[in-house]
This record gives sequence, structure tokens and C-alpha cells, in this order.
Amino acid sequence: MKAIFFKSSPSPTRMTPPASPLHLTFSESLMEENIEAAELIITKWDSPSDNHSSSSNASLFSDENREEAKQYLSSVKGLQKAMQYLVSHQASSEKLVRAQALMQTAMKRLEKEFYQIFKSFRFYLDPESFSAHSSSSRPSASRSSFSDLEEDESENESRDENDSIPGAQRVSLTPVEDLRAIAEAMIKAGYAKECIKIYKIIRKSFVDEALHGLGVDRTLNLQKVQKMDWEVLEVKIRNWLHAVKVAVKTLFPGERILSDQVFSIAPAMGESCFAEISKEGALALFEFPENVAKCKKTPEKMFSFLDLYEAVSNLWPEVESMFNSESTSTLRSTAVNSLIKLGDAVRTMLTSFETAIQKEPSKSTVPGGGIHPLTRYVMNYISFLADYTEVLSDIVADWPLTIPSPLPEPFFGSPDNEESISSPVSVRLAWLILLMLCKLDGKAAMYKDVSLSYLFLANNLQYVVGKVRQSNLKILLGDEWVTKHELKVKQYCSNYERMGWSKVLASLPENPTAEIPVDQVKDHFRNFNLAFEETYTKQTSWVVPDPGLRDDIKISLARRIVPIYKEFYETYGGMHLRKEIWVESLVRYTPDDLGNYWSDLLNGSGSSGSVSSSSSRGGRSR
Repeated sequence: MKAIFFKSSPSPTRMTPPASPLHLTFSESLMEENIEAAELIITKWDSPSDNHSSSSNASLFSDENREEAKQYLSSVKGLQKAMQYLVSHQASSEKLVRAQALMQTAMKRLEKEFYQIFKSFRFYLDPESFSAHSSSSRPSASRSSFSDLEEDESENESRDENDSIPGAQRVSLTPVEDLRAIAEAMIKAGYAKECIKIYKIIRKSFVDEALHGLGVDRTLNLQKVQKMDWEVLEVKIRNWLHAVKVAVKTLFPGERILSDQVFSIAPAMGESCFAEISKEGALALFEFPENVAKCKKTPEKMFSFLDLYEAVSNLWPEVESMFNSESTSTLRSTAVNSLIKLGDAVRTMLTSFETAIQKEPSKSTVPGGGIHPLTRYVMNYISFLADYTEVLSDIVADWPLTIPSPLPEPFFGSPDNEESISSPVSVRLAWLILLMLCKLDGKAAMYKDVSLSYLFLANNLQYVVGKVRQSNLKILLGDEWVTKHELKVKQYCSNYERMGWSKVLASLPENPTAEIPVDQVKDHFRNFNLAFEETYTKQTSWVVPDPGLRDDIKISLARRIVPIYKEFYETYGGMHLRKEIWVESLVRYTPDDLGNYWSDLLNGSGSSGSVSSSSSRGGRSR
């Protein structure tokens, strides 16, 4: 037989209170009445293994038995008072032995009810009901609140508070109130250990199942992560990002609230239960990003690492607040270590990315002076990095950048706000862009045609500026940076026009309307034809991918050449000179013809052959 008042206790609540004024008024006859009343209802609800009566299978806390449940808990409370009286006045009495036996029977029944409520109302006790108050989508229950069973003022206040809670939310709170009443009765009777054991087994099973349903693989240790193909690991990371948010925002807070409510009479027990239930699963959850951070680090993994860092960093306040006990310190350390390792990994990958730009090995030129693959890759990469400004600010805050001093003048403009000027992220990303531009300068030198080198630089810098304008880089680098580099694009274009079309311009007289000998007129037309055809034929394979830049170049070229040619043409090649035989053979292009040819220029069409052979443009045949 179990001795109730002399068993060791993990909590002061299991100790028998000292004699109080209660014992002075608690008469022997009232003690007898309490034992008799308790025996009557406890025996009725006793359920030995060979007893298959309706009472043994029914739930004491079902709606139809609410009054009896009230009487049952009241009788347990009365039985406790009787036992306290007997311990103080008749410690060796047979009545105490009888009362102890009844109490053991009652506790077994309450253990069963505690377990049964958890099983029967599992879906009303899911964490979402407590953390997000979103149980409205679940079916309603007809059970009345067990808060009616307590008569003291504190319970009345609790009931008043519940009256203000929407009905759908009270659905999940109703079984909680029953569990709380049972837990309180068992703890006061010295059966806290038994109560806690049931609670931990059931709720830990629920948490483990929930994490499994979220895709958390608790067997995924460091060795398995390191051996995993990156494509597979990427899927695991995306799944983890969803799982950790649900776990920290819903699952664990719900369990914390549930344990606090069920064990409201003993907060330390509630804290202990929550820690025991959640610690193992939470550790598995936060060990994953730390293990990923220990994998081989290559630039293409950067954004997955940043996503992991961002998730842990954003959830850290909740983690620190929720797992704030000494028993969960390991979990907090694991989360912090994940941030440290991920930060180290990101810095390593940034260094690798910088080195990759500097050592980019390609020696071939891009056909037609188009966008170099290095430009596309680096700018896409950096523009994505700019989306992680807040995370990167934390990671690179204490990581100084070693760069030449003083910096090249176009390195950094004045950003839109003072804070960005000294922002470590802004400086580092601007430095990466500068490294790439320096690398492109070297690649431009590989072109044999200087004008094509300038066109290549214009195309690539225009791409860079466009990427900056279209992304968060514009905020980080500022308008002045953009303006300076746009002017640089115009300078490259001007150099291309000057170098690429110099022969065409030189073929025309400085003063197109001045009177000159016929032989010189013939030479000018002949030289213009040769220069224009040579330049046009060569540049049909050149390309300007940006439509706006391409149109600007064509307009600029037309303004440079067409007005001079038009004046010269109208003076010496017009209709009034048709009688001259040489006019028909040497004046191949009208001013309008030039515009038609330019419409196909810089499209990268790659057409070849004599320009004049194309009669479709309206030019004159040779």
C-alpha cells in the first residue's frame, strides 16, 4: 500500500502542510463523513481489470458525468483534509490506512482520466490552438468547461476570463481546464511524478510526430549531410526553412502554453515538462544549419546559407525567450553556434567569390563585343546579395575589407543616405563590382579592333548599370554612383563612334558646300563608298544588346555623318548633276539610304558582302 504523506517529493507541494487552524475546527465526525463520502464515489468509479461495468468504461469527465466529476474532485479534497487530521491526531488509526487506500484508488482513476483526455482531445490540444488561436477551423465540441467544478475565487476569475474568449477558442481550452484540475488534485495528493510521467510521454510523442510531419529528419547527422549531393541538400534546406518557422512560431509556443496552463499550480513542473518534451526535437532542428555550415563551401551555395542564417537570426528572439531555462541552455547554444558557423561560411564564400573574379581564366573574346558571361554571372550574383543587406550587415560588420588606398575615383559615389556611405555591405559589394570592371578592361584589350573594345566596354558597363538600377544595389551604391557610370558608358560609346567611323567621316570634305574641282568630288564620293561599305560590312556582326543604348548610338552616328553627307550630296550628287556620267557610277547612296542601312546596324546579324549589292535598300547599283 502506498503511503501518501511520507513519500519523497520533487516539489514542496508534495509535503504535508503543518497543523493549522483548520484542524481546530475539523471535527472527528466531519472526518468520518469525508471518508464515507469519498469511499462512496471513489468505489463507484473504481475500474479493476475484471470489472466491465459501464462506470469503468465511461469517462468521469464526459458531459453526462460533469456533476459526478465535481463530486469526485471535491471528495478527493475532503479525503485529503481527513488524512491531514488523522496524521495529526490518529497517526496509527486504521482509518488512515483506509483513507490512504481510497486515495490510491482515486489517483489511479485520475491517472486514467488524464491519459484519456489527452487521447480523446488530441486535435483540440494541438499547439496551433494555443500559439495562434486558430482552432476555428476545427469541429466544435459540446463539452462544458471544467472550470465550473472549482468554487474558489481564483477559479471564478478564470471562468470570467474564459467567457470573453470566442467559442472556437474555448473548444481547445475546455479539456485543458479538466487536465489542470486533475493535475492539481494529483500534485496536492503527492502524485506529481505519476502525472508528469503521463504528460511527458503523450506530449513528447505529439511533438516528435509533428516534427516528423514537417520533414525534420532527426537521423540527419553531420556525416550524412556532408555526403549528400548539393541538389538533394538544397531540397532539405528549403524544407527546413518551412519547418523551423512552424516549429518556433507554432509548435513549441503551443506546447509551452499548454504545459504552463496544465501545471499552473506548479510553474516549475510546467517548465520542466516543456523542456523535456521539446528539447530533443528542437536540438535536432537547430543542429541542421550548423551541420550544413560545415559542408564544402562554394559560391553557388551562398544564398542557401544566407537563407539559413536569416531564418535562425529572425527566430532567435523567440528561441531565447521560449527556451530560457538552464535545462535548455544547450539548445540556445546550438542556435547561436549555427549563426556563428553560417556567418563564417558566408565570409569564406565571399572571399572565394572575390578570388574567382580575379582569377577568371577565359582568354577568348565575346563575338561582336556583347555581354561577357563574367559580367552576367557577377552582376546577377551581386544583385541577389543586395537582397540580403540586413543579414550581410550582421555577418560582415566586424570583417574589415582590405583594398588599395586610395580607392579609384569611380569606386564609390555618394549613396542616398549617410548611413550607406560607411555601410560595410555597400563598400564590399562596390568593391566586387570594381574588381569585375577591372577584369573587363583586360578582356577589352584582347580585341584587335580598338573601336570594338570600346563597344564591348560600353555594353558591359551598361549591363552593370542596368542591374544596379533594377535591384537593391541602387539603394546601397547611390544615385551618384549610377550617374558616374552612365557617363562612363557614354564616353565609351563616343570613343567607339570616333574610332569606328573615323574613316567614313574623313572621306567627306570639311566644308561640304565649298566649291572644289570635279576630281576631288569624285575622290570624296569614291572614298566615302569604300569607307562606308568597309565599316558597315565589318560592323554587321557587332552587337549592342540593350535596345535603348543601340538606338542612342545609331542616332548619334546619324547626327555625326548624315548632315555632312547630305550637304555634300545635295551640292554634288543631286539631280542637277545627272548629266555627268560619273555621278551615276560613283554616287551610290542617298542620305535616306544611309538611314536604311543603319537600321540593321549593331544587331549582331553577321551579314557579309558588299553593302551596295543589296538593292532592297534603295541604293544605286554599281
